[in-house]
Amino acid sequence: MTQSAFQIPATWYDGVTALRREGIASWTDDRLVLTEAGGMRHEVPPADLRFVESLPDERVYGRQSLPDFRLCLPLPLPHGIERHLPAPARYGGWIDRLGLGKAVVVFGVASAAAVALFMTAPEWLGPRVPEAFEARIGEAMVGNFGNRLCSTPEGDAALAKLLDAVDPASRQVRAGIANIDMVNAVALPGGQVMLFDGLVQQAESPAELAGVLGHEVGHVRERHVMTALLRQFGLSILLSGANSGLGDTVFGLAAMGYTRDAEREADAFARARMAQSNVSPLGAAEFFERMAEESGAATEKNTETDSGPDITAWIASHPSAGERARAYRDAAIQGADYDPILTPAEFADLKGMCEADPDVEEFEFF
Repeated sequence: MTQSAFQIPATWYDGVTALRREGIASWTDDRLVLTEAGGMRHEVPPADLRFVESLPDERVYGRQSLPDFRLCLPLPLPHGIERHLPAPARYGGWIDRLGLGKAVVVFGVASAAAVALFMTAPEWLGPRVPEAFEARIGEAMVGNFGNRLCSTPEGDAALAKLLDAVDPASRQVRAGIANIDMVNAVALPGGQVMLFDGLVQQAESPAELAGVLGHEVGHVRERHVMTALLRQFGLSILLSGANSGLGDTVFGLAAMGYTRDAEREADAFARARMAQSNVSPLGAAEFFERMAEESGAATEKNTETDSGPDITAWIASHPSAGERARAYRDAAIQGADYDPILTPAEFADLKGMCEADPDVEEFEFF
């Protein structure tokens, strides 16, 4: 191999001074030797060299021990020198070592695994969240409602009586009515259920409300709540206590979606509890039939002029109202003598408790 294969013109900065040096770079005795025009030699151990960058007409190297050292060699490099120097990197260390094609495959597999973990994590993580931690999240969410929870002695007693029918457990969930004109009901972390006054006003009988309330209690008892929150909000909003403001909390909860299987499971829980308490499921069937009709009518209205409660927002996140109505009708026992849940006066107290509460504040959407 000729001598030119082991030497090349070079410029460098020694990393100590700011002087630009010129000379010859050569490979001699396992050393890269930089020789200035006056004969001064600088030896650079190959293990100390590192690749910095490739430019159109030169390649730049540095030294591990001298961060400011720079060696610029013109391209193309003689093979006798290039084979001893650090290999240039195009995409990054591990990609260059593996190869771009293999790196793309590895990245694709890792991305698919991350997506799969993100999609499935709420299902197995939600039921395993400690109840004490879940309760703190629920308290923070309820706190966001401020003084917008309705309360009167008569209304509270009627709501407790309704809750007894759909949650006969010794340790009941807590239920409340929020002064929000939205057709919705939500189950919160920590065993709390919230009915919005817009939905209460839509109900025409206690049995209708019993079906909705029992459904939300079912989400609590089946541990669906944390799973849905993890899916909807992500861990960041949970860890911050959901304290981003009432507006964000309300709309976030309204948009919170369970899987269709979880919705059907919660409905099945409600029907079982209503049967246990001898409450007619026909009221819930009538409620869902009416919601289906009103939802269909709402889609034909001009939404810019329609100022009524948004029924579709609640219907859309659940199985079809027709399916749910049929399930509740099929659960009714023909000729059965069902017990009334509330008296007409108690039902009136429940529907009127937000209006009768002198201290409650109203939530304004805009």
